[in-house]
Amino acid sequence: MTFPVRSARALSSRVLDEVRFLKSWVEKPLTTGAVSPSGRALARLMARHVDPASKGLVIELGPGTGVVTNALIERGIDPERILAIEFNDRFCTLLAKRHPDITIIQGDAYDLKRTLGQYADEPIAAIVSSLPLLTRPLADRDMLLAQSLEMLPDDGAFVQFSYANSPPIAEDRTKFRLDGSNWVVLNLPPARVWSYRPLRDA
Repeated sequence: MTFPVRSARALSSRVLDEVRFLKSWVEKPLTTGAVSPSGRALARLMARHVDPASKGLVIELGPGTGVVTNALIERGIDPERILAIEFNDRFCTLLAKRHPDITIIQGDAYDLKRTLGQYADEPIAAIVSSLPLLTRPLADRDMLLAQSLEMLPDDGAFVQFSYANSPPIAEDRTKFRLDGSNWVVLNLPPARVWSYRPLRDA
C-alpha cells in the first residue's frame, strides 16, 4: 500500500509524536499524564472555545507536541497571540521548530502568574489547558483555576479536557460557570472538554 508523500510524512510525524509522548510518560508519568498526544477531534473542540476575533493573548498550558496549538491556528488564532507554557524541555524544542511564531516559556504552569512574568499584565483572551490536572492535588487545581479566572475577561474561558466523566475541578456556582461537552469518542481514550468562565459581581 502506498501513500502520497504528504500523507506519508504526516503519518511518520504522528508516529514519532506517539513515541515522544510515550517516552515522556514512562520517564515522568505524573508530569505528562498521557501516553499519547490529544487527537485532532479533541483539539479542534478545545480550540472552538476560543473566538478568533477576541483580543489578547491565548495562553496554552502543556502544549506537548503541539496538537492543540495546530488546532488554535487552524481556528484562525494568529500564532503571535499564542503563548505556550511547557515544562518538558524536549517538547519546548520541538514546538519552537514547528511554530517559530508563537511564544514559548519553559516553566511551571501551576505557578502561572510567576511563570508568565512580564506577560501576566497583558490582556488574555483565553487559557487552553492540556495539563493532567487529575494527577495533582485538588488544592493545586483550585489555585490554577483561581489564578486563570482572575486574569480572564468576562467573556474569556479556561478550557480543559479530561478522561473522566466528572470535571477535574467541580463547579462552584459562586465563582465560575462550568460547561461540559459530550464525549469525544474519536479520541483515544475518549475525553470530555470543560469550559470554566468567570463570574463577576454585578
